[in-house]
Order: sequence, then C-alpha cells, then structure tokens
Amino acid sequence: MLQTISLNIRGKVHGVFYRQSARKKAMELDITGTVQNNADGSVTIVATGRPGQLDKLQEWSKTGPPAAHVTHVTLQQLPLQSFNSFDVIR
Repeated sequence: MLQTISLNIRGKVHGVFYRQSARKKAMELDITGTVQNNADGSVTIVATGRPGQLDKLQEWSKTGPPAAHVTHVTLQQLPLQSFNSFDVIR
C-alpha cells in the first residue's frame, strides 16, 4: 500500500547538494515526489512510496549527503499523492 509523507529537514542543508542527493536516494528506493529548499533554510521532501521505502528515506534524511549537518527532521503523514517521478523544485 502506497503512502505519502512530508519530511522537513533542518540544519546545514542548503548549498550542500541535499536536494540532488535526496533525489538520487529516492530514485534508488523507487520513491516518487519532490524536494525543495525553503526560505527559512530548511528542505522539504514530499514522498510517495511503500512504508519500508519511506522509512529508509526518512533514515537517510537524518544525515543526508556528506557536507550536510542535519539537526532536526519532522515527519508528517499526508493524504496519498501521485507523482510521475521524483523532482527537484527550484
């Protein structure tokens, strides 16, 4: 059964290839959705996939790419959303 979640990631997550790395990880896990930078310095991932896949993405988001320094990840369950791919929103 597919689910959709939102992850809000805080810390040093801008300028460290977080969005591109999140897209790569999501594609590896066969997850669809979006990732975008926010004006407050955080990053938001909206992801649709199977629960086990989403758990792996959430775990990855706690560290992110090597140059990132994640301080906090907030998870929110969302109504099911359908995406064709996993896209970086600029």
